[in-house]
Formats: sequence, structure tokens, C-alpha cells
Amino acid sequence: MLQDSWNRLLATPMMGTLAAAGVVLGVAALLYLVARRYVVSAVLGIARRTRAGWDEVLLEERVLARASLLVPLLVASTGLSIVPGVAPRIEELVERIIGALLVLVVALVLGAFLGAAHALYQRLPLEGRRPIKGYVQLAKVFLYSIAAIFIVARLAGQSPWFFVSGLGAMMAVIMLVFRDTLLSLVAGVQLGSNDLVRVGDWIEMPQFNADGDVVDIALNSVTVQNWDKTFTVIPTHKFLEHSFKNWRSMFEVGGRRIKRAIHINTSTIRFLTEEEIERFSRFALLGGYMEAKKQELGAYNARWESDSNVVPNARRLTNIGTLRAYVIAYLQSHPGIHQDMTFLVRQLAPTPEGLPLEVYVFANDTRWAAYEAIQADVFDHILSMVPEFGLRVYQRPAGTDFAPDGDHATPPDQGRARLAMASEG
Repeated sequence: MLQDSWNRLLATPMMGTLAAAGVVLGVAALLYLVARRYVVSAVLGIARRTRAGWDEVLLEERVLARASLLVPLLVASTGLSIVPGVAPRIEELVERIIGALLVLVVALVLGAFLGAAHALYQRLPLEGRRPIKGYVQLAKVFLYSIAAIFIVARLAGQSPWFFVSGLGAMMAVIMLVFRDTLLSLVAGVQLGSNDLVRVGDWIEMPQFNADGDVVDIALNSVTVQNWDKTFTVIPTHKFLEHSFKNWRSMFEVGGRRIKRAIHINTSTIRFLTEEEIERFSRFALLGGYMEAKKQELGAYNARWESDSNVVPNARRLTNIGTLRAYVIAYLQSHPGIHQDMTFLVRQLAPTPEGLPLEVYVFANDTRWAAYEAIQADVFDHILSMVPEFGLRVYQRPAGTDFAPDGDHATPPDQGRARLAMASEG
């Protein structure tokens, strides 16, 4: 009896429909496994043995893996017509679902292809000067938006233009929701077309506490890795609203500015004595300068028949002028100073802290550590040479400067002796 019931059940139209649908689904699943496991794996093996890099990028971005999803959907779409006994409404619903899934898979494949194209572009030298990540992201947003319209239209059984025509009334809402995205798109186009910011540039943007290298330029944001290894994410459109400093040209020209002044105590500025003139003439860096100055001043004073014993009647060498000449000669002979860029050693207006003697030159090594080493080496030498010219560097007095004589600096052994005497007393 059970056997007869089973045979009658198999003979019903519903079982024939289920059996045919099961065959179609089984074939679809089998072909998908074959395409995913064998075809994609075979293509991957071939790509690894070739010298071209684009095929590996396509596989890394899962273009073929996503494309393999089209196989079961196409099989199911084709096999639906051979399944008997399917109600028209159910057949229409299944067709809509399969059509929507086909649109979704095609959008995913195209999105992966755009990602692969961007990955290939990143391997070109042009990527550093013209990043396109923002444009790729915008293209994906546009692609997925169009796909969403077609998917909804397919599921609803309406024309896509029916939904597109309704977007006109929603433009105000879209502009409000995507305001930052649209502004960032415009900003990204201007930044890219004018070559204002590249990945790898050192920028400063104090408004956002950003001071470091640009590590990423996306559609909506620019990511800066600061020197303290933190990250600052700045909306792209803010680069058009606020000013920022880009240090790229400094690296391109190969010179980094040194602009620093030392303040000379004005009470130590005076004329040189004959003994000092003779001593400075023996300096290797000042010999030529001193000889030329002696001839120049001697000719001037002789021309005007000045009485050299009266100070205002004759031109004389000063210790501050001689120091400036020495600093110029020292910097001209320094291997770390760029000689073909702006080169100044100048006096600024006197201040309550003294007379500023400013060094305005460029180091020929733009690397941070090397630049700081050159700058420190220069001013180590200048500060050490200032007393040789009878000058003193201004420094605000500390508490020890007002201490009684002999208490400015107590050697360790004397300090211990005083403590011992105090304890004995």
C-alpha cells in the first residue's frame, strides 16, 4: 500500500515540478562549484606563472570570483522555462528575483573591476602626483546607486525610468544628505587638477592640529599621519575653506631653510684694538677679510686726512662686524650649507634682549634629522666663537646670577665639605 501511495505521489504534477526544479538547481550549483573551484583556480595558477601583473590584480580584487556567481543565475534563468507546472505568478516572481540578483552580481563585478583598475594605477609613478581614489569611490557610489534603482525596478516590475523620474523631487533631500560628499568631490577635483596635495606630502593645517605626511586621499577625507604617529582625518572640502602649508617644494628644490638669530649684548659692542686686528688677521677664515678691510679703511682715512687718535674722525673695525664677517666665511666653507640659495647673515632691529644677528641660509640636506644636525652644528660653533670677539650673548638673568660671589656654582667636593662643617657645628 505504501508503495502504491508513493508511486501515485510521484505521478502528481507537483512532484514533477519539484523534481525538475531540483535538477535545475543541482546543475546550477554543480556548475558554480566547477567554475569557482577549478576554472578560477586554473586561471590563478596561470596568472602566477606569467610576468604580467594585471591578471594577478584582477584575481586579488576577486573579479573572477564574483563573476562566477553569474553561472548559477544564468543556469537558473534558462532552466526556469523547462520546469513544468509552474504557476505564472510564481514564475514571474522567480524571474524578477533572478533578474535583480543578476543586476546585483554585475554591479559587484564592475565594482571589483574598478578596484582592480585603481590597484593597477597605484603601481604607476603617476599615482603620487594624481591620486584617483576619490574618483574611483565616486564611480562606485554612482554604479551601486544605478544598480539599486534597477534592482528595485526589477522587483517591482516597473521601468527604471519610473524611479529615476521621481528623483527630481528628492534632489533637495539628496543635496542635504550628500552635502559633504558633493563638496568633497568638488574639492578633490580642484586639489587634483591644481596638484595641491599628493600622498606623501608633508602638510601643516593648524586648524585641525595636523602636521605630518598625507597617507591617504579619499573621496570624503584626507588622512594625515602626524609626527607623533597619531592620525588626523580632515574632510576634503576643508582644504578649500582653510589655508594649509605644503612642504613638498622644499624637498623638490633640495634646500631647507635655517632662520635663527642669536642676541648679542649691546653693551659689549665696541671698536677693535690693534692687537685684536692682528690676532683676527691670523684666523684662516678672516685673513682675507681683515687685509681687505685694513686697506679700505686706511685709504679712506688717508683720503680725508682723519686724525686716528680722535675716535669719531676715523672709520674703524668693530667686533660685531668682524663676527658677522666670520660667520659668513664659516657658512661659506660649511659642507652642509647650500651656496646657491638665499644666503644672508644680517642684523635685525635692536630689542630689549640685545642686537639680533640672524642667520638666514638653507641646508642642503632636507631630511629632518640631518637638517637638525647641520643647524645645531652651525650654532654650536657660532655661540662658542662669540666670546673670541669680546662679545657676550644676551641671556635673561637667573636666580643664581644674583647670588653672592662664590655661590654661583659650588663644586660637589666643596658642597660636601660645607655640609660636613655644618653638621660638626
